[in-house]
Amino acid sequence: MATPLFDLLIRNASLEDADAPVDIGISGGMIAAIGSNLVCEVVETIDAEGAFASCGFTDSHIHLDKACILDRCSICEGTLAEAVRETAVAKAGFTEADVYARAAQVVEKAIVNGTMRMRTFVEIDPRAGMRSFEAIKRIRSDYAFAVDIEICAFAQDGLTNEPETFAMLDQALADGADLIGGAPYIDPDPHGQIRMIFDLAEKHGVPVDFHLDFDLSPEKSNLPEVIEETLKRGYQGRVSLGHMTNLSALAPDELRAVAQKLKTAGIAITVLPSTDLFLNGRSFDRLVPRGVAPAHLLASEGVLTSIASNNILNPFTPYGDASLIRMANLYANVAQLSRRQDMQLAFDMIERSAAEILGKMHQIAVGEPADIILIDCGNREQVIRENARVIFGCKGGRKTFEAQRPKLFRPR
Repeated sequence: MATPLFDLLIRNASLEDADAPVDIGISGGMIAAIGSNLVCEVVETIDAEGAFASCGFTDSHIHLDKACILDRCSICEGTLAEAVRETAVAKAGFTEADVYARAAQVVEKAIVNGTMRMRTFVEIDPRAGMRSFEAIKRIRSDYAFAVDIEICAFAQDGLTNEPETFAMLDQALADGADLIGGAPYIDPDPHGQIRMIFDLAEKHGVPVDFHLDFDLSPEKSNLPEVIEETLKRGYQGRVSLGHMTNLSALAPDELRAVAQKLKTAGIAITVLPSTDLFLNGRSFDRLVPRGVAPAHLLASEGVLTSIASNNILNPFTPYGDASLIRMANLYANVAQLSRRQDMQLAFDMIERSAAEILGKMHQIAVGEPADIILIDCGNREQVIRENARVIFGCKGGRKTFEAQRPKLFRPR
């Protein structure tokens, strides 16, 4: 048999189910071979030195348009209402070039932290106009070499109270947005907004992603309305919900009951630890509740779950570096996880499960796209426990970044 020719060969990579490091041969943008000591001709070789290989992370909930605006906003209360108010003022002054520059900073950080797929919400209303949307469409195109970005046309400041926003969202969906989203808790008529968002989704045949139940009061939940609309419209498997912080206030039996309803409706949940920790529990002066939905418990009941970044360096979240490993590690700390299988689940919530929410499932297997990152550790569990560093990435078999391992210089 002829010796195979690979465009790229990754030697000595650790895979989750492999007993020893393996070689990954890449040809034509696809994984062509996986095995020990592959004999081949190759254009370029990378020695993973035992680093763990993954198909890359998916940030299923991020806001690129309003990232990095701390210098334009004041944070005095640290509340959701203040964050919405301050951001609304700031976004009126956004220009397309400004949004592009700030989004590019975050996307580049995300890439070198191993993110290969991303769902970004983009606010579209009379204040933002279409400026942010146009900027993020350019970002999507310019960074397609390293990351797949889908755009959610998003109503942050209400919908039933601003009919012009409905028309603008409709236009965005006709002009390249991939899905539709809203924040019913801001709207004076939450149920009315939910129905309007579903109307737009049905018209354009796109998925739905709501920011929902962003408080600690389960009795005020808008989830029943979302579940009802999902089932009525046959939208199972096409609805995602972010935050859901009031699930953290439910007793175990109540949480299980809600989880079964979510599972039946095929609704996915994304938790956003950094934002949810920062904004919730502000009225408490001791024993402050975490306010982070227990995604691992929902997952154990069969609900599709993910962990994501949400906001970065703005009034909703005044920190962040676009590292999903750091976010999963933060969640593991908050949820007090310790078992090996829980660490693996936390990893999956930024990799496989998150990708499934976007309908972009990948794996490292022959015949799959050569979208691969290397992480400086040996397995999924270590990634989360050690907050491990991403050191290499390629998309479609093309190298997108490298980060050298640290070197220790001992005295002679």
